[in-house]
Amino acid sequence: MNPPTTLRLRVTATAETILRSKHPWLFADSIREQNREGSAGELAVIFDRKDQFLAVGLYDPESPIRVRILHSGKPRKLDDAWWSENLAQALARREGMFDAETNGFRLIHGESDNWPGLVVDRYDTTLVLKLYSAAWLPRWREVAAKLWLAQRPERLILRLSRNIQDKAGSEFGVRDGQVMTMKAEGSVLGDSPWGNETGGIVTFLENGLRFEANVVNGQKTGFFLDQRENRQRVAALSAGRDVLNAFSFSGGFSLYAARGGAKSVTDLDISAHALASARRNFALNPSLPAVAQCRHETAQGDAFAWLEKAREKFDLVVLDPPSLAKRETERAGAVQAYGRLAASGIRLLRRDGILVAASCSAHVSSAEFFDEVCRVAKESGRPYAEMETTRHPSDHPATFKEAQYLKCIYLRFE
Repeated sequence: MNPPTTLRLRVTATAETILRSKHPWLFADSIREQNREGSAGELAVIFDRKDQFLAVGLYDPESPIRVRILHSGKPRKLDDAWWSENLAQALARREGMFDAETNGFRLIHGESDNWPGLVVDRYDTTLVLKLYSAAWLPRWREVAAKLWLAQRPERLILRLSRNIQDKAGSEFGVRDGQVMTMKAEGSVLGDSPWGNETGGIVTFLENGLRFEANVVNGQKTGFFLDQRENRQRVAALSAGRDVLNAFSFSGGFSLYAARGGAKSVTDLDISAHALASARRNFALNPSLPAVAQCRHETAQGDAFAWLEKAREKFDLVVLDPPSLAKRETERAGAVQAYGRLAASGIRLLRRDGILVAASCSAHVSSAEFFDEVCRVAKESGRPYAEMETTRHPSDHPATFKEAQYLKCIYLRFE
């Protein structure tokens, strides 16, 4: 049986311009013609109107993002050597980025590391490979094998985003005579040479603090590594303060605040499991005097309602909700919701209080978010000063507009 001919696509003039600007996505409605039907994970070669090479990427026949670009510019064969080089380049960007006090960080950040639709996080000796595109399903074994050889972890966990779990099925076939069966999203990849079962919970260090991560069932890959630098900033602002951490998840901001000398920290979250994780994270750091001396409390409830009804005052309020705009149609409502949260947070601040407001909604721009928080701050009638704004940490680069999801603003009120 002859191998299929190369999948060839031609695109609109607008798409040509976009691809030449190094954008990593080709949408389905930008394809003018293709020589045959393609399958998920197949390499698609894209040509311009003059039949000149534009780019090559991973094809997904069922996704609006029809091709995730791997290489553009001059033609190049994407052979095993190319894949190894691509991985080495992503890993090299992290060299020297962290010291021995931090062994939890992102190794591969999707499109911005030239691995579109795929992320890899390290939690000490555990790697978590998470796929966000069905185009990676036929290729995950090769990716996992290269990661294993390059990093030599004790275990490697494969996780699938919800949108592709049903496409993956329950079984991934045979490799080297071993059946790799995915019993559920978040399975460990076999035994030797892939790793050993962990029960889902692993511990890691972040700036000298010990945290747990549920790498099998936890949100994202088990922890929100992208807020590391903002947590460190909160620690520097917390001495002698009563701190409220809304949408606290597993208490990351709270533990940093405690180490920074906070008198008390309150974790607020709707999830009892998240609050239990926060208590365990405090228990993981008993040798730190400031953590041991800080009063740690938890409150379970809907953060929006709790903040609007609360009467207790705080010196520092952290607002770090989950994404409030999953799609563009939700953008306007999300901006209003961020304003509502900021107004509630400001109301709970004592004199010389600090508001830390964050957004992880990619559909809400930094300008929209910062403008809304500042608008509400002005309407409060309280004099305030903008301390700083922050965006992505170095291990979570954002090289194109759609990747720019994280932003945070710090305001001090008189």
